[in-house]
Amino acid sequence: MAKSLTGNITLYLLLISLTLFSCKTGIKKSELVSTKSFNVPVLKGKADNPVLRIACEAGLDEETVNAISLNLGDSKLKILKSIRIYYTGQDSIFKTEVKFGDLKIISNNILIKGSQLLEHGRNFFWVSYELTENASLTEMVSAKLNFIQTVNKKLTAVNNSENLELRTGVAVRQHGQDNVHTYRIPGLTTTNNGTLLAIYDVRRDGGSDLQGNIDIGVSRSIDGGNSWEPMRIALDMGEWGGLPQKFNGVSDANILVDRNTGDIFIAGLWMHGVINAEGIWQKNLNEDSKEWNHQWRNKGSQPGFGVKQTSQFILTKSTDDGQTWSKPINITKMCKKSEWWLWAPAPGHGITLDDGTLVFPTQGRDKNGETFSNITYSKDDGRTWKTSNIAYHNTTENMAVQLSDKSIMLNMRDNRNRQEKGIKNGRAIATTNNLGETWVEHETSHGALIECVCMASIHKHVFTDKNGKRQSVLFFSNPNSKYKRHKQTIKVSLDDGKTWPEKYWIELDEGRGAGYSCITSINENTIGILYEGSQAQMTFQAIDITNIIGK
Repeated sequence: MAKSLTGNITLYLLLISLTLFSCKTGIKKSELVSTKSFNVPVLKGKADNPVLRIACEAGLDEETVNAISLNLGDSKLKILKSIRIYYTGQDSIFKTEVKFGDLKIISNNILIKGSQLLEHGRNFFWVSYELTENASLTEMVSAKLNFIQTVNKKLTAVNNSENLELRTGVAVRQHGQDNVHTYRIPGLTTTNNGTLLAIYDVRRDGGSDLQGNIDIGVSRSIDGGNSWEPMRIALDMGEWGGLPQKFNGVSDANILVDRNTGDIFIAGLWMHGVINAEGIWQKNLNEDSKEWNHQWRNKGSQPGFGVKQTSQFILTKSTDDGQTWSKPINITKMCKKSEWWLWAPAPGHGITLDDGTLVFPTQGRDKNGETFSNITYSKDDGRTWKTSNIAYHNTTENMAVQLSDKSIMLNMRDNRNRQEKGIKNGRAIATTNNLGETWVEHETSHGALIECVCMASIHKHVFTDKNGKRQSVLFFSNPNSKYKRHKQTIKVSLDDGKTWPEKYWIELDEGRGAGYSCITSINENTIGILYEGSQAQMTFQAIDITNIIGK
């Protein structure tokens, strides 16, 4: 019997060393309690946000937990609306089906009562926070286990010092909200009036890319992202041409503010009907038709200009700070080369150059169907547009910044990174000083910024330093991984993108999401980011840059 008990303890200790989240309580060797915080945002507009996971080992004897005591640390108590604890049995994933208890009267040390019989082996509880509507986005929250009270004893954990302080944010859009299945493809900008405009795909019936019933939605915030107005629709082609909405989808939008006039443009890609794998437009489609194809697949978009030949590049404009949007215009024939299979916006935001030129990042497929990245620009406040020569092949989604020497840097998603996971993995980067007539590959291309093949954001932020001098800094965001879309991270360059020192990196969300993001400047000391996170399909956070790079 003694030999068997020793074997069990050895097995437990091996499990602890492998998973790094369990430890002995010191009360009974057969019982273990541990806690773990995950670096994920705690969001306003979301009823339950996981803050702390508690793991508790139960022996063969029946054991019931009847209270859990927590210390809230340095959390600002006034921003907490409710605290709940859920029991997930032997499943470590956060779920809300079984509530252990909750509390609305909040102090630094709290006791939440309940009654939960433990199963033999490891059991999991989750602490969840709900934030108040007026919670500040600069606050941090945390939770620490004081003890678990069972019928017979108190159990404590020895690894509480590992618990994290978590950033707050806003769940701007969530799965199922307004009867929409999925929100994807974020863009974010700040108008000349200081209003934040968030754009995204409104994928009404499912999560798939085009073709589908997809519109472009807009959310406005006039208070720096703390609260957001109800969703507006900027681009919706309805039942154009007599086809159902699921055969008139619009996706992959980009938003651009004309800094001279204050006008705001949204570019989107519209598909009418379905072009099949052989490049043939499908006739007689109706609501019951199951045909589907994608503009980036096989021959889903083809040379030419017509709606039955190729996907269409459309623009809408707002002259009232994003409150209303004009009827869309189609600029496909104005800019697309006839032999190209596709010309499309690249999602995110565009820029206004110092000389007033408006620049959209764009992408497409050339005469051979090979993918490319480039830019599209206007020198007359958006009345006419011209697309540039190709910056790079085998790339797609991209964003642009203007560097200190007035050149444009294009930061591009590179399909080669699907296979290349070694030192060559990295974003493709090119520059131009003549609006894309010619391009030069940047010294950091395929080396400075790793990726798992995903859209990313790059943004130039300008501020006044402590000496009164105007300074610019580049911010970049993407999943900081070569393998999957997790670890959403912001990186900083103080030298026009030559280096991205690790000491300035900030991981916002270690969980897995769809990974797209877009950064904007809120004010001189604050940037905002909208991204597809693990806790909400459209997650917004505000970051004080003085906490990153000083001032």
